[in-house]
Amino acid sequence: MTDIYAPPDTPLNILHQDHQILLVDKPAGLLSVPGKGPHLADCLITRIQMAFPEALLVHRLDRDTSGVMVFALTSSAQRHLGLQFENRQTRKTYVARVWGHVAEKTGTVDLPLIVDWPNRPLQKVDHETGKSAITDWRVQRYEETATRIRLYPKTGRSHQLRVHMREIGHPILGDPFYATGPARDAPRLMLHSESLRLRHPDGGKGLTFRAPAPF
Repeated sequence: MTDIYAPPDTPLNILHQDHQILLVDKPAGLLSVPGKGPHLADCLITRIQMAFPEALLVHRLDRDTSGVMVFALTSSAQRHLGLQFENRQTRKTYVARVWGHVAEKTGTVDLPLIVDWPNRPLQKVDHETGKSAITDWRVQRYEETATRIRLYPKTGRSHQLRVHMREIGHPILGDPFYATGPARDAPRLMLHSESLRLRHPDGGKGLTFRAPAPF
């Protein structure tokens, strides 16, 4: 499971900035927050705080996932946004390329997840003690050996989309944890947070922020 952390040296891609919130397009391969040890210090929030020292964390994306992330610029905005995520009031859409041809056009995966302790940070399905995890999906188009699919998580469990796709027999291409064989051979994890809908902390207006998938 060990690999060398070599985050991309790309400039910040700011999607939106105002007095309360900052939206950025996170590149694949960059941690959201620092890992353990100085070799894992480079991360998105550290880079953001060089330009916006007041920036505060609200949520995370996996290192290998790209796409829309929101940061708070005040403590009140952080609380407001944190509650939206906690109460499932945000709406997230992901784009993925998964192995094989998904037979149905739409569907839902409802499989509870729990950390696989001996193999952390991997997650696994556990019907006894797992936490509820639900993902809706819709096929966009078929490729030669893959399917391009939109994913709509109803919950926000760690590795949820990655495990759910593997469990229905269509792991996300390039997934170093859950894909095997030729499905792992993509240049990156083919998972991108395409859009995030939230309520602005100042006034509660509903806003949607988007970043097109780079694959």
